[in-house]
Amino acid sequence: MRELRVLTGGEVRDEPLHWPVRAHALLGGGLVSDFVRDEVETPEGTVMLRDYLLHPGAVGVIALDDQERVVVVRQFRHPVGFRLIEPPAGLLDADGESWLAGAQRELAEEVQLAASDWRVLVDYMTSPGCLQESLRVYLARELTDAPRPDGFVIEHEEADMEVCLVSLDDLVDAVYAGDVQNPTMVVGALAAFAALRTGRADALRTPEASWPARETKAERDAQIRALGGLPRPR
Repeated sequence: MRELRVLTGGEVRDEPLHWPVRAHALLGGGLVSDFVRDEVETPEGTVMLRDYLLHPGAVGVIALDDQERVVVVRQFRHPVGFRLIEPPAGLLDADGESWLAGAQRELAEEVQLAASDWRVLVDYMTSPGCLQESLRVYLARELTDAPRPDGFVIEHEEADMEVCLVSLDDLVDAVYAGDVQNPTMVVGALAAFAALRTGRADALRTPEASWPARETKAERDAQIRALGGLPRPR
């Protein structure tokens, strides 16, 4: 194997980077995402076309009880034709709502729980080659029952969801067996398992820790607005 540069310490970090966008076009609009095309200028001065989906971003919750069982939902997902085992999760599409408040809301809406101990478990980008979505997964502990928020109406897939408990060990086994495939569930379960088994859980980031992906999204959205491509209100 040829000699490669070794990244160490603070070098192991994703780097925000902007290449100039010459033009932006809406190819199609949807209920959540818009399908768009950008003309992007490369450092060599050439132009490349990139099609991708705009997305408001999302949060997910690995809610863990005092027996190391994870609260999950079994939810039908039409695009893939599966009922998937998933964590409580949802979009960051409410004006003025913090990331933590969004996660707390989803936990109450989907599984009627609250938590008094919140940590940032992991941040990830769902499919960065074609989708703008960034997603923060929280670890929530010290769970108690909670009512659904006022005005929340259960409908569509959520009306058919089943709420269950799964031991963290069994969940990780299912991930490795290929039996659990929701990306937030896979990422969250493995991250929670690693954090707990290596003694890192109490040293995880605070629930309001900075989230660079959201700052970059705001800058990119400002570029789109300047090119006449203001995302449509939902």
